[in-house]
Amino acid sequence: MTQDFDGLVAIITGGASGIGLETARLLASRGARVACLDLSDVDEPALTGIHADVSDDDSVRAAVDDVVGRFGQLDVVVNNAGVGALGTVAENDDAEWHRVFDVNVVGMVRMSRAALPHLRRSQHAAIVNTCSVAALAGLPNRALYSATKGAVYALTLAMAADHVGDGVRVNCVNPGTVDTPWVSRLLDSAADPAAERSALEARQPMRRLVAAQEVAEAIAYLASPAAASITGISLAVDGGMQGLRVRPS
Repeated sequence: MTQDFDGLVAIITGGASGIGLETARLLASRGARVACLDLSDVDEPALTGIHADVSDDDSVRAAVDDVVGRFGQLDVVVNNAGVGALGTVAENDDAEWHRVFDVNVVGMVRMSRAALPHLRRSQHAAIVNTCSVAALAGLPNRALYSATKGAVYALTLAMAADHVGDGVRVNCVNPGTVDTPWVSRLLDSAADPAAERSALEARQPMRRLVAAQEVAEAIAYLASPAAASITGISLAVDGGMQGLRVRPS
């Protein structure tokens, strides 16, 4: 495997499971020193687990200081931490709207803000935000979640414009429905888990859920030196969900 991340240090928020953990493993296998920031522990020799809460600015700043103190630099930030939400616009109260936005959007702001002074000193600085197809496609029963991801998409473009002069590239990935622990819990809570999984698979033109490893590969590409001229884009990893209109089989 190519070692294109040799000499680079990466932070991945939400790095203890799902897309975050797969991305951490992949970057580490390609030579990066990787810190997984999460509320849960990470117990893998190739990864450095650091307890951090993206909804707490002091926690985020302490974690970034810890990473730079250990490794002497910071080159890549993957803003992956997030929470899900179900319901129409009428079905979540103000407190829930504020909570989910605080994690999914302001959490990325906190992490990026703390990381930027270090990223500006890097010869290869990249931020990759985990967005969603929900930012661009109307999905039923996902009003709150979709609103946060729409904000992440807009934030990505604004950050890319603001920091291109600093040598910091900013991009996002837009996954479709990914086979992660969160989706597994969602399916387990359904009245008919098998039927619900079939419905989720059917709405993606490839007729299957996206694998977390596939999203990790896209994140790694956007964070890698191979993407040195790419900033301000969203890369769909959604089995064709966003752009294709195929006939039902």
